[in-house]
Amino acid sequence: MAAPSIPNLLTLRGGGHGGGRGGGREGGRRDPGNHGTSASGASPDAIVQDTDTDAAVSRLSMVDLGYFHDQYARYFVSGPPTRRLPIINRGTYVRTLALDLIVVAFLSDMHFPEDGRPKQVISLGAGTDTRPFRMLEMPNMAGLVYHEIDFEPTCRKKYQIVRSTPGLAGCLQELPATQGGSWSARHRRGGRYHCHAADLRNMHTDFASAMPVSIRTDVPTLILSECCLCYLTERDSARVLDFFHSRMARLAIIIYEPMPLDDVFGKIMVSNLKARRIKMPSLERYKDPMAQEGRLREAGFRTVGYATIKDAWDQWIDAEEKERLDVLEGLDEVEEWQLLAAHYVLAWGTKGAGFGSFGEVIMDSMS
Repeated sequence: MAAPSIPNLLTLRGGGHGGGRGGGREGGRRDPGNHGTSASGASPDAIVQDTDTDAAVSRLSMVDLGYFHDQYARYFVSGPPTRRLPIINRGTYVRTLALDLIVVAFLSDMHFPEDGRPKQVISLGAGTDTRPFRMLEMPNMAGLVYHEIDFEPTCRKKYQIVRSTPGLAGCLQELPATQGGSWSARHRRGGRYHCHAADLRNMHTDFASAMPVSIRTDVPTLILSECCLCYLTERDSARVLDFFHSRMARLAIIIYEPMPLDDVFGKIMVSNLKARRIKMPSLERYKDPMAQEGRLREAGFRTVGYATIKDAWDQWIDAEEKERLDVLEGLDEVEEWQLLAAHYVLAWGTKGAGFGSFGEVIMDSMS
């Protein structure tokens, strides 16, 4: 199953008008169990895909308030913007920034010979994520090839938004019609973008027999799973990891997922997910950071590491930036934020030559 991009589980607390300085744009606080389209009667795949809408709204809320600059966020939200609670805005900001730092660390750490070999990122279950457009706009990214793999309806949705939005269509050029939902484009700065319609549950069969030629197996590659593999069964997620691990000699991976930690908060989180009919098999198997590290070791990654979102907030963001954010929007629930942030993890692993300092770059950010 190709899960959606960035499902924002922070919204399990509720997604509408919140307290703190700055008020809200809505008339009242939304029901914590209601986050957009009702899941009643929807298929499990549709329920998972629908969380992408919630994620896009949270991303725009964070951007509109000034937490983060993302010129593309507004293109993927229809209707009036919704202001999220301060704790949600902070969580969305830290997750986005932390993942960006890790992706940039990968791209910066790669030392390529002068033969034109690209830097390759493959994002699983990307949904309407704006990261590829932001990364392709960065300096010295003419050699970046950014892939996204997701359900066919999601790929078609992203294609239609890009084609109908001048701010995106002007960045992505040579935009042909979709082929079975898949499509590609050249970025104006020289990089390439590919959106592949596929079901991750069938990668070891369908995708393996007809892997797109645009996906290279001979260059260093970063796999990004931002709340994606957590929706797959343990068997299916292991197959996805093996698919890439068995084909690519130089491979890095970053996984962002919630963790129950076997405590009261974790049990409430799992209960709320079940109430929304959202199934995350990984919550039963990978309950803490050490389990996530073990998962990557079992998959064949030689060097592994992790940071919780709390770690990223405490150690990757300096005091000046924290003061700026506090001016934007105060956060009264500090203890609740720390508890919440401790239940989300960024786990990474590498194998093969050329990744000598990748983990060190990440860990240096935490020192």
